[in-house]
Amino acid sequence: MIKPIMLSVALLTGVLPCATVVAKQGNEAGFTTVKTTHQGTFGATAVTFNSVVEGFALEPLESGRLEVVSTSYLRQPESASRPVLFAFNGGPISPAVYLHTLALGPWRLAVDDNLSADPAQFPLIKNTYAPLDVADVVLFDPAGTGYSRFDSDTTPQMYFGNHNDAAQFVAFMQAWLTRHDRMDSPVYILGESYGTMRVAAVAEQLSEQKSKVNLRGIYLFGQALNLQETAQRHDNVLTYPLSLPTLAALGWYHQQLPDKNTTDFAAHMQAVNEFAYGDYLQVLLKGNTASNAEKTAIAERLEALTGLSAETHLQYDIRITKNQFRAELLKHKGLVLGANDGRYVQAPSEDAPLPDGSSTIYPAVFRAFDTIAAQKLGVDTPREYVVSSPVKGLGDWDWGSKAGPFAKYPYANGIADAMVQYPQLTVMVGAGHYDTLTTTGATDYLLRHADWPKERVMKRYYPGGHMAYTVEANLAQFSADLKALIAR
Repeated sequence: MIKPIMLSVALLTGVLPCATVVAKQGNEAGFTTVKTTHQGTFGATAVTFNSVVEGFALEPLESGRLEVVSTSYLRQPESASRPVLFAFNGGPISPAVYLHTLALGPWRLAVDDNLSADPAQFPLIKNTYAPLDVADVVLFDPAGTGYSRFDSDTTPQMYFGNHNDAAQFVAFMQAWLTRHDRMDSPVYILGESYGTMRVAAVAEQLSEQKSKVNLRGIYLFGQALNLQETAQRHDNVLTYPLSLPTLAALGWYHQQLPDKNTTDFAAHMQAVNEFAYGDYLQVLLKGNTASNAEKTAIAERLEALTGLSAETHLQYDIRITKNQFRAELLKHKGLVLGANDGRYVQAPSEDAPLPDGSSTIYPAVFRAFDTIAAQKLGVDTPREYVVSSPVKGLGDWDWGSKAGPFAKYPYANGIADAMVQYPQLTVMVGAGHYDTLTTTGATDYLLRHADWPKERVMKRYYPGGHMAYTVEANLAQFSADLKALIAR
């Protein structure tokens, strides 16, 4: 997730923006490499590892010089055959502070499962779930975020687009593998939220270059590859049945279902999916030719599945969006559901009519990273670790299509190309049931339509939000799933 800019739509962020840090230009002095040695236990394996915070001076585009500063965790002694996991968050353009501090690094902020707990009291603990028993881990912060910077004579906007953003990562990855003598290592890439678009563009570029990178696995977490088909567009009838599983999961979680005996979540979701792709979609496709009786019957079924009254569903013409649902489900209690994680609730205000209660943990994440950097990694630099994005809005980003209203955004095709070029490549796709940004319904739709070899694709859903790994039980499963991907 991310903590960048204030976007008009809470998509592709990985985390809603709230930071005020401003990116600084110029990196003439370069970043001084810092290396320290540590011991930890991951899974059941004791590991001695080095942390390496280092800069890479790159020019992925002509006259587009920059310095990427990454953090790596490398098991000792190093081995050229050991897998390497590259990971990054979303954005467009955010640092990997969330994956780093909450899931993949050797220390993590332990988010309390009590959603009303004070984040300032969350402890920083050893992360036994980090995958360092099976792979080295490299956290990527694109230029303009983290400690990474654009050169003073580089226009940052030249990297504000899917293709050029991916070119930055490809240049960094190849430089990292070369510096560490790891070109033969099995490579795995994990991207979250917008980061899944970056992964797809990276896979496409590696395929076109016929790169010798030993790409073996991709994890698309909180995938955003088909948001153009599943975004909240009133006249796109697909958005409603594809969003319904998320709405129904939230109704179940908040105990709003009229049938109080509905305790089996899996059975509930099975019924939701059957209805979404059956009667619900059929009536939506009828548009204004659907009768009042048909709409009423659908609204009553929606009430049973989501907990929101049939009257309210009819008020929205049986087309309630995810944001409208966030505002309506607990309106009788004066509360709004979170966007990144709908388990969290918050009272609306005049300044924040649709607040995201899950954003309360972000300041604690940043403080935890500052502690890790200073006390564990030994970083001592005048550079601030930038958590905001230099991108100021969705319209400032080149999403990769020049075809106007007839645009095709074939992000999934980059993965398909890579699965041809790299016959051992396996793809895992994951999402949180309570994430209203990148939903399980959209992921199901992607997997039904993407031209990917089904035997090389795995799907994983977790009872959490956009960063489902904030729940310890989910983190344990997420870690096990990631290790299973690496072990294939």
